[in-house]
Amino acid sequence: QVQLVESGGGLVQAGGSLRLSCATSGRTSGTYGMGWFRQALGKERDLVAAIWGPGGSTVYADSVEGRFTISRDNAKNTLYLQMNNAKPEDTAVYYCAASGRVFRNAYYYSKQSNYDSWGQGTQVTVSS
Repeated sequence: QVQLVESGGGLVQAGGSLRLSCATSGRTSGTYGMGWFRQALGKERDLVAAIWGPGGSTVYADSVEGRFTISRDNAKNTLYLQMNNAKPEDTAVYYCAASGRVFRNAYYYSKQSNYDSWGQGTQVTVSS
């Protein structure tokens, strides 16, 4: 089992930047892919970005492509999400997730059902 703890959420003005972190502990050696998902009030939880494999392949939601960057520091067992040019529609609870499943295709890492462990979430609010 992998434990995940998000941090870095808060209030930011539109156009500003924020960096989310996700510290992992436990059986991290079995983690192959990790992702950031978000859930806005009254909406379903959706993929923001995912990263997997030794080469660090990535996939992004169209709405954040070019503005957000997912990365990981394996030495620190930490996943990051750099959010630039934030927009009010980015307001949501952001969750990190870990998957021990090996896929070669971005499609599978975009599905919540393929993740085994989840953090508790961190609120991001973007003011206009």
